Amino acid sequence: MAQRYGGKYSPQPQGDDAHDPRGTFDGARIDPVGARANLMFLPPIAALVFAFGGGAVSLAAGLAGAGSLALGAWLIRGGLEAEAAYADRKVARRPALPRKMLAAVLAGFGITLSAWSHEPGLVAPVIFGSATLVLHILAFGLDPMKNKGMDGVDSFQQDRVARVVDEAEAYLKAMSDALKRAGDRQVEARMQRFQASARTLIRTVEEDPRDLTAARKYLGVYLMGARDATVKFADIYARNRDAQARADYLELLDDLERNFDSRTKKLLLDDRSDLNIEIEVLRDRLKREGVRPE
Repeated sequence: MAQRYGGKYSPQPQGDDAHDPRGTFDGARIDPVGARANLMFLPPIAALVFAFGGGAVSLAAGLAGAGSLALGAWLIRGGLEAEAAYADRKVARRPALPRKMLAAVLAGFGITLSAWSHEPGLVAPVIFGSATLVLHILAFGLDPMKNKGMDGVDSFQQDRVARVVDEAEAYLKAMSDALKRAGDRQVEARMQRFQASARTLIRTVEEDPRDLTAARKYLGVYLMGARDATVKFADIYARNRDAQARADYLELLDDLERNFDSRTKKLLLDDRSDLNIEIEVLRDRLKREGVRPE
């Protein structure tokens, strides 16, 4: 559906874009999967087609190879998404399941089976499968192999933060999915700006798990209420395009964004105050030890 462009520099700015310095695409994410991963679904289709060219054993091997290739293509998508989430965070655990490596093994095994179904023997199929495994790793790389930014962080507290963050991300995703039913792109853009504010708060808590207590209500109760309100708005607006419901919902997003921004700033100020206190305590200790700056 065509849409008139609206923004800060448009002759007719839409909604809040005229005075919002962050813009519509602040916090937008690029799909980490891309065309390379989507093309990995072509080999299993080809293997499935050519599986019917021989006898029963050849057919079974070809079908198994096609299934292995399809499972590998599905796993590489999850591996790329997990890697993107890992790279997006300053504090993150390595993926529990090495999907990219498993996808490479499955791709190599699938090609080996498919090659064996047409050329019985071990040498040629193993060569094809090994080459496929190596090329797969070169194309997509390996999974992150170690935790990032977790030195000196209480693992129990970090696990609590991870659970809250996963719950908050699930609420945000549910809000985006619900708004698709409303079919209003301006409201969806407004939602994206609120989600950028929410994710800024999420990243702040991830970087310092001590902030969890102060932010838990925002990442739990408030986001759950926002999700419920979004679902109800989408249902109402999809039926009768109620202008008042739309205005009320946009006002709700404004209030939520202001509150989330305020909480994030408060947490950052508290962290700065804690740092100043630590610096002063260290200076006093150095003075008592007789250490003086030159």
